[in-house]
Amino acid sequence: MAKNKFNQNWVHDHINDPYVKLAQKEGYRARAVYKLKEIDEAEKLIRPGQVIVDLGATPGSWSQYVRNKLAGKEGGGILGEIFALDLLPMEPIADVQFIQGDFREDEVLDQLESKLMGRKVDLVLSDMAPNLSGNSTVDAARVEYIIELAIAFARAHLKPGGSLLVKCFHGPSYNNIVNMFKDEFKLVMNKKPKASKDKSSEIFLLGKGLKHPE
Repeated sequence: MAKNKFNQNWVHDHINDPYVKLAQKEGYRARAVYKLKEIDEAEKLIRPGQVIVDLGATPGSWSQYVRNKLAGKEGGGILGEIFALDLLPMEPIADVQFIQGDFREDEVLDQLESKLMGRKVDLVLSDMAPNLSGNSTVDAARVEYIIELAIAFARAHLKPGGSLLVKCFHGPSYNNIVNMFKDEFKLVMNKKPKASKDKSSEIFLLGKGLKHPE
């Protein structure tokens, strides 16, 4: 009975969520877009001409936002390139090059690298989160592992001045993750956008200026 009540509360909150309504009105696939939008507007992360990778992109609202920021090429199209990767399928987005698969696997990385043609990336975005079990120790390890993967990917693909934005959570592994970021980036900051629910431990970490590109 309690579970049904929880589901009903979630549905009620979701339907009445102003960011859900705004996303529907503006044609975005998820309310998560407004988290990226707020961080981007504060930090000026996304600019025409950039090469940007969106890890864990499905359903695609972050890629939609990036695409809109890079739009402006005469006759349509974008100034720059967007590569989106996810294990799950994603409905196509104009001008976004989607690769379905696990970016830890050589086959998927080879696909990306063939599209990059030797170029380095300006910005890596990751809204990825593990399936949470409710066990804080297990969940902290899963969060840390996913962020380690994103950092390793960024180290291999970012330009020296490039940036990485990841979703993180306050918890037992948070300080370790911040220290990992500080090892890799000249400037590290945390961001709690307004679209991130107050009761959620979700927070975003931004690293600017890769110290040791591969």
